[in-house]
Amino acid sequence: MTTATLAASAEEPLFAPGRRAACLGAVTLVSLLAFEAMAVAAAMPAVASALGGDSLYALAFGGMLAASVLGMVASGQLCDRRGARPAAAIGLAVFTAGLLVAGLAGSMASVAAGRVLQGLGSGMLGVALYVGTGQIVPKALHPRLFALFAAAWVVPGLVGPPIAALLVGQLGWRSVFLGVALVVPVAAALLLPALQRATASTTTSAASPRALAWASLAAMGALLLNAAASLGSMPATLAALLAGSAVALVAARTLLPRGSLWAGRGLPAVIALRGLLAAGFGTAEAFVPLYLNRAHGWTLGEAGLALSTGAVCWSAGSALQARLQADATRQRGLFAGLALVAAGITIAGLPALLPVHAGVLVGGWAIAGFGIGLSFPMLSVLTLQLSASHEQGRNASALQLADALCSSAALALAGALFAHGGGFLAVMLLAAALPALAALLARRPFAA
Repeated sequence: MTTATLAASAEEPLFAPGRRAACLGAVTLVSLLAFEAMAVAAAMPAVASALGGDSLYALAFGGMLAASVLGMVASGQLCDRRGARPAAAIGLAVFTAGLLVAGLAGSMASVAAGRVLQGLGSGMLGVALYVGTGQIVPKALHPRLFALFAAAWVVPGLVGPPIAALLVGQLGWRSVFLGVALVVPVAAALLLPALQRATASTTTSAASPRALAWASLAAMGALLLNAAASLGSMPATLAALLAGSAVALVAARTLLPRGSLWAGRGLPAVIALRGLLAAGFGTAEAFVPLYLNRAHGWTLGEAGLALSTGAVCWSAGSALQARLQADATRQRGLFAGLALVAAGITIAGLPALLPVHAGVLVGGWAIAGFGIGLSFPMLSVLTLQLSASHEQGRNASALQLADALCSSAALALAGALFAHGGGFLAVMLLAAALPALAALLARRPFAA
């Protein structure tokens, strides 16, 4: 029985027999990945201070995204050819190895290397989860499935930053990485057996080993972009940014569906919008705790409250999008979500420009969180709707590939701005401009 073809109505239970185990396993893994992301983001200012790694701060985030490019492409091919389970198993192993390298690191460069391994593993996991659960859960339930994934961020979003602050204070920053590594086997035991039902494609995919070579080139370009901020002089930084951008763009033209770079109508626009959205939100999220800690003297726990607020509002926005059924309503919801992200990030940057309380940043971040919760799952659903069954793995990897490439490039530019005197305001203006551009293009995924 192939699961993608099962009929279902939007009212049917998501956790019905036959897909309960897969949904529970997927939610467990998403929760674990969410906790790791929130905890590390909250703890990274302490890591940078302890290791003297301010110049590599952006690389610790962008390097992970850059490496995830290779993992996504490899996972997409593996999912299409052998099913989601092997890709998930390899991704879990590599992700755990990255946690161990980062947790045992003696320098910021070693932390960044561990993060690169984490990126490779998480890239494989993201595509495997997307494809595996997309096959097991009927299409009519996909909006609720992705709303559930967003809801899986709520508890990690609430407890991740304060737990990270507690661990850093009591056991040191290494415990954040090593603690997550201890829990990975539990998530693996829940998820991997359930993914046995996710099958390989019955139609031969057009993917070839050449795609892995292009993915490697894209990852190299993205890593070069993120290494730019650590170079001493502005001319060297600009040269690295230009070279990295050129390499990444050449590779992206091959890896992404035709038209993605200019937001062509239909699926290419979906890919482009997801890249812009993820890049804007992710860039701002990386620098919010650092700014609150350094500029306003907030503790790691207090700065983490901003991230927690955004995560909870993300879940609320995602729950709302799951209730939007009509195509016209979802189109308006997509535009509203993108616009809210741009507005929220702009508001969050005001404390760096005006004499207002830093709490304004938290309010702005809540708005941005609600906006991305509304728009992010819609783009996931659209990707599956616009993909043939034998292309779901490839298009799922392309969607997350756009996330990673755009986010890595934006983080690289933000890191260069931050390192060379642009400050938090310049970072937030850059971050806000990306979802604003996406909002202007919001009709293109629905155009005939």
